[in-house]
Amino acid sequence: MSAPQRPGTADEARERAEQLRELIAHHSERYYVVDDPEISDADFDALVDELAALESAFPELVTPDSPTQHVGGGPAAAFAEVRHRSPMMSLDKTTSYEELLAWGARMERYVSGPVELTCEPKIDGLATSLLYERGRLVRAATRGDGVVGEGVTANVATVGEIPERIPAPFPEVVEVRGEIYMAISAFEALNSRQAELGARRFINPRNAAAGSLRQKDPAVTATRELGFFAYQVGEMDGGPAFERHTETLEWLRHSGFPVNPHIRVVGTLEEVHQYCKRWEADRHGLDYEIDGVVVKVDDLAQRRQLGTTSRAPRWAIAYKFPPEERTTLLRDIMVSIGRTGKATPFAILEPVVVGGARVGMATLHNADQVEAKDVRPGDTVVVRRAGDVIPEVRAPVLGLRPEGLPKWRFPGACPVCGEPLVRLEGESDTFCVNADCPGQRVQRIAHFASRGAMDIEHLGERTVGQFVRAGLLGDVADVYRLDLDAVREMEGWGDTSVANLAAAIEASKSRPLANLLVGLSIRHLGTTGAQVLARAFGHLDRILAASAEEMAAVEGVGPVIAASVQEFFALDTNREVIERLRAAGVNLEGPAEDGMPQVLLGRSVVVTGTLQQRTREQAEAAITARGGKSPGSVSKRTTAVVVGADPGAAKLAKAAELGVPLLDEDAFAVLLDTGRLPGAEPG
Repeated sequence: MSAPQRPGTADEARERAEQLRELIAHHSERYYVVDDPEISDADFDALVDELAALESAFPELVTPDSPTQHVGGGPAAAFAEVRHRSPMMSLDKTTSYEELLAWGARMERYVSGPVELTCEPKIDGLATSLLYERGRLVRAATRGDGVVGEGVTANVATVGEIPERIPAPFPEVVEVRGEIYMAISAFEALNSRQAELGARRFINPRNAAAGSLRQKDPAVTATRELGFFAYQVGEMDGGPAFERHTETLEWLRHSGFPVNPHIRVVGTLEEVHQYCKRWEADRHGLDYEIDGVVVKVDDLAQRRQLGTTSRAPRWAIAYKFPPEERTTLLRDIMVSIGRTGKATPFAILEPVVVGGARVGMATLHNADQVEAKDVRPGDTVVVRRAGDVIPEVRAPVLGLRPEGLPKWRFPGACPVCGEPLVRLEGESDTFCVNADCPGQRVQRIAHFASRGAMDIEHLGERTVGQFVRAGLLGDVADVYRLDLDAVREMEGWGDTSVANLAAAIEASKSRPLANLLVGLSIRHLGTTGAQVLARAFGHLDRILAASAEEMAAVEGVGPVIAASVQEFFALDTNREVIERLRAAGVNLEGPAEDGMPQVLLGRSVVVTGTLQQRTREQAEAAITARGGKSPGSVSKRTTAVVVGADPGAAKLAKAAELGVPLLDEDAFAVLLDTGRLPGAEPG
């Protein structure tokens, strides 16, 4: 959704405001009542923000029924209306430290002295009100428009994490507010069941939770594995007196309600911002989706001083993360050919900013996924980009599908070479089986030169494509007899760039055997399997001579990898490539640290950032050569984290949370030599 043009006159502003109110009303009904949204949360927020900006610039446009003056949408007709004892208000939002500081400055008009703040992950679910009388759940309602919600008591009673009774001593009446959500693992399992039944797949966990809670039959809701986090005590009659919000959370825990374990109390807005950035980086380490952080004043007396506006409390604010889902136009579906011949469909999109990055393409995985999602060129689709994960098309917005839009069919021929595409029996993927396909050739050579393989700087996919089209490269062995004089004559290449490329190619000859095995694009053989094979056999010639049974007997290899490796080296064309690599002086031995004492056996060491003394791959190889593992993420099983320059913020945050030791390069050297963490007692 592109940025709107700001109206220049009052008449233009009035016309646009009316358009926005109609759009917002329509999408509110789709979201809150019909439970079948046509646009993403971020796109809906953009409409509301545009209307708020117009009303700020032209105050005469503000009306009592404006969407900026109330919360959410009305209840669905399928459920009885419930009037909340006190309004369930919305929250003002912020997306930057500067806006946080502005919020703090506004609070100073109402309260003086220090203000402590609670920070909690903002669960992407459904705000829910639970009313207990004499300790028993008597009513549950959705937020609705903030004043009137939907009565969903029977459905909420099936959520196992919500207590039916509160243990004594209990208040005469208490309202508990919280968020009903669906865990990511439960969402994935639900969609798998939906696919098996040929039923509609849910777009995201929030959509699935909403659909599950609003089932007419509570027995269906009971099968959907909904969760709940309590975050607020509403009205209370006859209960304990609280002075701070954190005291209410402790009472909720004691009363049997789940309260998010990551809630923290801080004393400054800078600490608030650090908390927000930490969870923005680490949000995917949770089994539930969060879209921001909720910040609240902890002192209840200060809250009363701050009061509320017409729609939001002044004592709370939501720090929103960049949206990970947006809606946009699917222009076309095309197919790419990978290094193994795998044909992967991908979407050409109307560019949109998702997760803080501009996205114009997204993966569609395979033919089965396109069929299951039923996305078609011309659809409006939901696009998701989570962290560093490749963007994907989640689902079409069926309510916006043009009439008569034809289904997309997977092509029968390779889009690069024109040879037939083949789907292997028992597999979900489709392949071009023409080994001479130019598309595969470029991808194989680019992979061979990539960082995880032979690490040849200046030889990326675009350059490889340029050289292949010029007839300078035909396979990976051609890299070592590249005609540098011909390269020098090509556009964009000069003496310096050619010299740098030549040096990088020469340096790659000494890479460990495991890197070469990875670079050869052997199906099913990844980094770990290559390291295991290299360590077990010590030389490529011994792998060439080994039977599939001998390779499969190596722990960490198995029959699938072993059969694939043997099939690869049984082909004369591949053997010929190996002999040309040997003649070029490429290292066929490894690992370089073979025979090292297994001082890290059974231990896990994570490497993050750029090291000075070793490349990342060399550091990881040093760990595995000593019997350890070097995964890409930090967990409670991690022994230590080796930290170089520009480390990953999420890994450091996770290490701090779990108390995992951080090592510099000198301490890492000690660990490799002795197996001990610096400062630890011998033995």
